[in-house]
Amino acid sequence: MALSDYKTALVTGASSGIGWATAQALAARGLTVHAVARREERLAQLAETPGIVPLTLDLRDSAAIHRTMGGLEVDILVNNAGLGRGFEGLCTATPEQIDQTLETNVTSVYHLLRALLPGMVERKRGHVVNIGSTAGLYPIISSIYGGSKGAVHMLGPNLRLELQGSGVRVTEICPGRVATEFFDVAFDDPAAAAKVKDTGIEDLRPEDISDAILYALDTPWRVNISTLEIVPNEQSYGGMTLAPVARD
Repeated sequence: MALSDYKTALVTGASSGIGWATAQALAARGLTVHAVARREERLAQLAETPGIVPLTLDLRDSAAIHRTMGGLEVDILVNNAGLGRGFEGLCTATPEQIDQTLETNVTSVYHLLRALLPGMVERKRGHVVNIGSTAGLYPIISSIYGGSKGAVHMLGPNLRLELQGSGVRVTEICPGRVATEFFDVAFDDPAAAAKVKDTGIEDLRPEDISDAILYALDTPWRVNISTLEIVPNEQSYGGMTLAPVARD
């Protein structure tokens, strides 16, 4: 079941970063891509790419997910939308930040799967790609975000057991630091965001992750890429960093 066997995809969080790069990459391979995000103006820019169908939607609205997507025939689901509100710590997070992070990172993923998986199973064709994080594999000093990505990490193998024999594949991509808007959204204080972003190492680019997604999608039917961890060369496990390598 190589990528050429798929015709349609749905990518969440498509208005920037990994989602934007993935939607572009899939459209370039000839797929019709439903690009989902809240920012209508950014989606309008993305929709200038042939093959991309914009869908403005707040994924925290579970009823809207089922109302909008229940009838879609989607071969590939890329659960990319995510954020890290309350990143500074559980003791200082507001209830709204907790809800925003968990509803976006975890609850919406389950509702998207419920809306789209039955069609994949019925057609015996499909691939689910969940964008996790190294924060779901190793402890970090952010229990809300880390816990949400830990839930995504455990979803994958359990879902694979449920779907065994269905022909539907499940992949989790776990990036380390990527040059996206993540920290700008996670922190209300721009200075705090800048401090976390300024590590002196070269972060991954969104295209590095979209390339990995396409690799997982394009493997033969006998292959399932279950979990793929991708980090910057100068980032080690659990978020610790090595000293930057001197370059000419």
